[in-house]
Amino acid sequence: MSARAVLQGLAGVCAFLGILSFFLASQLFWFRKLKRLAEKCISGALWRERLGGAAAILYLLVFAYNLAWAHLSSDPTQLTWRAALLDAPFKVWLLGSVLGFILICFFWVCDRVVRAAYGLARRISKGNWTVGPESPTRRQFLEQTALLGASVPFVAGAYGALYGRTNLEVAKRRIHLARLPKGFEGFRIAQLSDFHIGPFMSADEIRRYVALTNQLNPDLIAVTGDFVTWDAGTQDAVVEVVSELKAPFGIYGCLGNHELWTDTEASITALFARRNIRILRQQHASIEHGGDRLNLIGVDFQSQRGMGPYAAGLVRTYLRGVEPLVAPDTVNILLSHNPNTFDRAAELGIDLSLAGHTHGGQVTLEFVNKKLSPSRLITPYVRGWFTRPGGQLYVNRGIGTIGVPIRFDAPPEITVFELTRT
Repeated sequence: MSARAVLQGLAGVCAFLGILSFFLASQLFWFRKLKRLAEKCISGALWRERLGGAAAILYLLVFAYNLAWAHLSSDPTQLTWRAALLDAPFKVWLLGSVLGFILICFFWVCDRVVRAAYGLARRISKGNWTVGPESPTRRQFLEQTALLGASVPFVAGAYGALYGRTNLEVAKRRIHLARLPKGFEGFRIAQLSDFHIGPFMSADEIRRYVALTNQLNPDLIAVTGDFVTWDAGTQDAVVEVVSELKAPFGIYGCLGNHELWTDTEASITALFARRNIRILRQQHASIEHGGDRLNLIGVDFQSQRGMGPYAAGLVRTYLRGVEPLVAPDTVNILLSHNPNTFDRAAELGIDLSLAGHTHGGQVTLEFVNKKLSPSRLITPYVRGWFTRPGGQLYVNRGIGTIGVPIRFDAPPEITVFELTRT
């Protein structure tokens, strides 16, 4: 083993231990706060001890359940009482407690900076100041402000789980394509992405989105990957409900990273094919209308970051081998789950790319600042419309979630594009 590999391994272990230590510190902090609250609200030391012990045991049991057994559901494609009462609240708690603790640490650092500045100024001026950082009033105000700020992630998490996750938005956009054949003027394409079937995106819920898409009467429907989440056994259920999509020019799609990670690329493609839905895997399809045609291209998930186990989907160059699929005499539309293929697609002269993957950030503060989105760690193309010389890109926010069943400032989305030459 090389020295570089050893150093990378040590760095990974140190990072893991650092994250674990921070997580444990956050849990201990909130336990102490809850203990102090219980001391104020509950009279009698014996009752406080009993309730505290019961709460600790319950926490450990729920933690163990979510860590080891939550995925062992009798029906992973439906929302069960067990998932609703044990899985979702605990994930909201974990997210809120960690983010809240980060805010507490921020306030603590600010307090120490103020104290240091005060001490330095006092030494320089040699003054005898009577009011300063140690003022009881100031410390009480700072503590209350810190706790109030730290409670915001809990409230936001509950909002994101109960409302933000299901607050669907139908986005409509006109796409100007100079090379669009006359026969396709006004042609409408609906896009759905990132289904992530599971307890918090059940088959029934996906069926509701499918019915809504059909009511929009698109000419063609594009589905851009991540049909499953972690369970390969859910592919039959998601194919069944997605196959209820209807469009006169057909349903086409590409695969996402979760099909790659669950080793379902070939099987889910075959299942869709039996339902007359064509998944394009480094392939193209000609969409013909009135003697004119569009060229639709689809690729499997591609990444240059080595995401997932064994660097799944790792490529040196995006869209390698796609050049022969590009038609020079008409509009080319690319279905690619990862929006990072856009730069290369524009170089190849692909007029329009449709992507997903980011969930629009899923939990973001982009309404405060565009940089406050976790998805910006992996791509500059987080959500919405982008353009560069040679092509355009639209990144769909998807309808499902990953990790925590929460959406904040990134509502689920169905997109309808109207193609036009003008």
